[in-house]
Amino acid sequence: MLKFLYELRATRAALLVVVAASLSAIAPTGLIAAKNNPPFAKDAKDGAPSNLFFAHAEAADTTASTPSIAEKTKDATKLAGYFNLYWDARAGKLWLEIDKWNTEFLYQTSLPAGVGSNDIGLDRGQMGETRIVRFERIGPKILLIQSNLDYRAVTSDPDERAAVRQSFAESALWGFTTAAEEGTGDNAHVLVDATEFFLRDAHHVPEVLARTKQGSFRLDDKRCALYLARTKNFPLNTEVEATLTFAGDHQGQWVKDVTPSPESITVREHHSFVQLPPPGYKPRVYDPRSSFFGISYMDYSTPISEPIVKRFTARHRLQKKDPSAAMSARINSNPKTRASGFTSVYVGNGL
Repeated sequence: MLKFLYELRATRAALLVVVAASLSAIAPTGLIAAKNNPPFAKDAKDGAPSNLFFAHAEAADTTASTPSIAEKTKDATKLAGYFNLYWDARAGKLWLEIDKWNTEFLYQTSLPAGVGSNDIGLDRGQMGETRIVRFERIGPKILLIQSNLDYRAVTSDPDERAAVRQSFAESALWGFTTAAEEGTGDNAHVLVDATEFFLRDAHHVPEVLARTKQGSFRLDDKRCALYLARTKNFPLNTEVEATLTFAGDHQGQWVKDVTPSPESITVREHHSFVQLPPPGYKPRVYDPRSSFFGISYMDYSTPISEPIVKRFTARHRLQKKDPSAAMSARINSNPKTRASGFTSVYVGNGL
């Protein structure tokens, strides 16, 4: 047994000597190779980038191969406005040109053509959600992000504002992919395919039908299309409308009363991108004794001696052209937006 152990030890020592000699022989060559060919250098054989450098170069080549907006939309009809639109009739696609980054604007949805039953609650002209959103770009991905205005820090301190913004979640409503672009940085114009975004159900129609026990419905994309008659563009607002069809089973009586084929409900949903009005609006603190509705949010920059919840009256932005007159025509703060339908509005002293 002892003889075996001595022989094993001798064999292991011999192997170590061989390994050490081998490493000594190749070490200089390996060091020279590493020096001449570091991880981010070009390969000595054919000049091609290696390792991570190759990945960065490949991404750069992808960006360089991205077509221009003019090339991508050469067969499309342009609708110039707040956000330029391009309608490709042959492909059935609506392209959206994004040129405003990290700039908040109003995103409003509505239901211009409804189901027809007050009991269900999907009425013509019903307003959807009102959101303050912005576009952010991360490489080829563009996110439409909704700001969380329920929690704020109304202060000039950037660290305090950042702390509140990081403490409460925002919502990424959609993700787009770059299809074409022109310019760089903050001046970049990026083209994305917005067809799927505008053809989605933004009004939660199936949820309303289920809540009122009118059946189980789902969006049928084969029977959805853009409604071009009310897809328009203006300097300060972009308007897109879509025809959506919902297919379902076990239809309730209210649905059967108002639809020609209860298994198929077709409505229209509208999307508005609107530039926010300029500064100058004077908020009015909410008084529960008034007949107005109110809005509220939590202001985390509030001194500890004051209420953290702030409440204000929800009212129109009405300003007199002639402040000295008892009755005066109003000042239109956004004269370039789509007409609201009012021919004239007069403001009295009470407003």
